[in-house]
Parts: sequence; C-alpha cells; structure tokens
Amino acid sequence: MTDRPLTLMAVHAHPDDEATSTGGILAQYAAEGIRTVLVTCTDGSCGDGPGGIKPGTPGHDPAAVALMRRQELQESCDVLKISDLEMLDYADSGMIGWPSNEAPGSFWQTPVEEGAARLAELMRHYRPDVVVTYDENGFYGHPDHIQAHRITMAALEMTPLTPKVYWTTMPHSGMRRFGEIMRELHPDMPEPDPAEAAAMAEIGLPDDEITTWVDTTAFSSQKFDALAAHASQGENIFFLKMGKERFGELMGMETFVRVKDTTGAPVPENDLFAGLR
Repeated sequence: MTDRPLTLMAVHAHPDDEATSTGGILAQYAAEGIRTVLVTCTDGSCGDGPGGIKPGTPGHDPAAVALMRRQELQESCDVLKISDLEMLDYADSGMIGWPSNEAPGSFWQTPVEEGAARLAELMRHYRPDVVVTYDENGFYGHPDHIQAHRITMAALEMTPLTPKVYWTTMPHSGMRRFGEIMRELHPDMPEPDPAEAAAMAEIGLPDDEITTWVDTTAFSSQKFDALAAHASQGENIFFLKMGKERFGELMGMETFVRVKDTTGAPVPENDLFAGLR
C-alpha cells in the first residue's frame, strides 16, 4: 500500500484549453481528493490582446499577451482547484496556416523528442495514474493540439509508467445538440457552407465509439467560471454566450476514448479511475 494520492495529469496546448474539454473532470476529481496536474504546453501568445487586438495586427504584443494569459490560467486553476500547474512555455504556434506555425521556437517547430523528454520528466515526478490529452488530429486540427498529442504519447514511451490514457472527444449527438443550441441563440446565423458543414461532421466520434462518459454536471458552474477566467479571449469562447444553465446542459458530460489500460475495467465506463480504486 502507498499513501501517494491518485493522480490525474491533463496535457493541454494553450491557456483556456484546460477548461473547455476537461474543466469538469479537473474540478470533480479535485473535490474527490485526487491530485490534479495540468501541463500547459504553450504561452498562448497568439491569442487576442487587450481590447480584442488580433495577432498580427498593429498593437498586438505577444509577450504582453503571454503574461496576461498566464495570469488568467492561474485564476482558472484556482477555480478548478488544480493541485499543480506546469508550463512548458513554448511559443504559441497559432491556427493552422498562420505564419507563426513556422516561427523558430514555436511549439509546432519543436522536435517531438525534445518536448517529450521534458514531459516525461514531469511524468516521472508526478507518476500519474491517468493521463488525458488530445487525439492524433488534436480534436479539430490545431497544430499545437496535434503536437501536444505527439509529445504526450512519446513521453509515455520514455517512462516505465503504465497509466490509463485517454483522448478527449465529443459524441456526434453532442455536436448536433451544440448546433441546435447555437441556432436557437442566433436564429439569423447563416447556414455553414457545405465544406464547413462536412468538416464539422467529422469532429468527434459516433456515440458508440466513446468509451468513457463522465457526468460532471454538478461541477459545470465551476467549469463555466474557469472558462470565464480567460476573459481576454472571451470573444472567441462562444460557450460563455450560452449562460450557465445552457452551458451545463451541453458541457456537463465530458467524454473520452480510452487508448491505454492495464486495469481491465469494462467499457463503457463513467470514471477515468475505474479499476484504480
């Protein structure tokens, strides 16, 4: 027996990502006494600046944006009661196709082995029982999300640890419900063009391919507040426009695909720590 607490490690790309797809589990497991470790890979410097100044436009100061987002991230961690925050502080690579993708020192340009070695060191320190990150496509194709996936899976190979490993996802039923709510909130919203609609349809997985459904509805208010802590990015965080009630309805269930497991816990499961306690 050991008195070491069960530990969850979530590996995310940017400040605010922790709240969107895993804010519920981070809050819930922290409330259950589980150690929650957040690894944020980039500095978020390609986010909006004060007053909504967009990256690449006059007046956008990446260093100032990174500092502001670091402060917002700490506030989010406080809301979610995250035990430990670790920042790798790579430069934000921006959205796919942006010139910042090619910038020296950006996360996207960092050799996977380098990022993985740093993450593996953190894994050896915290010895997580559960690790959560993105799938191979970074859920929706963001370069930094894809890189976070790559370094996480490579880091796991560099350690003797055998945690349960999960990738975040969204059920197709949830994506449809999201579309319905957005149309309710914005009845004048134009229909997406066919290519955009087809791309949206590819996001997430069929419901029967999702292994893990964690109902975090009781913590949806905390999750909302954690997302709201990233106030500088509010224009881009459309979930906040729903209000807390609708947000909890849509975002209370967090879903994952289990990709590594040594416990033999049956799926579908409703607890990332099934088989560990």
